[in-house]
Amino acid sequence: MNTMLFLGMGGQEIIIVALIVLLLFGGKKIPELMRGLGRGVKEFKDAKDGIRSEIQKGMNEENKPSEN
Repeated sequence: MNTMLFLGMGGQEIIIVALIVLLLFGGKKIPELMRGLGRGVKEFKDAKDGIRSEIQKGMNEENKPSEN
């Protein structure tokens, strides 16, 4: 059974990539890189949610009946 785990890579390919990353950056630098990646993902999600709420607010204002 051929299972695709991540971007079409199997278990062996993921292990090889992980070993290469470990050799390039070293064990002490990887947690710092992951923290930075986590912060970036959080900022992206916050920005996405902010844009979504602005669009929703604009749509709600547009749909309100005008009082004359």
